[in-house]
Amino acid sequence: MTDDQDAGRVMLDSEAAVLYWTGRFRVDPEELEEAVDIVGDSVEAVAAYLNTDR
Repeated sequence: MTDDQDAGRVMLDSEAAVLYWTGRFRVDPEELEEAVDIVGDSVEAVAAYLNTDR
């Protein structure tokens, strides 16, 4: 997969990636992992999930 194909995905495969996404969404790692587990790794889906009252 190229970087362009990964651009729309929340990747949690490295500490740097987790730090990036937790900072972008302003959540802790557990919340981010829960969101990805529930809605998948689409940036749009994760953002929508995290912006709802859970």
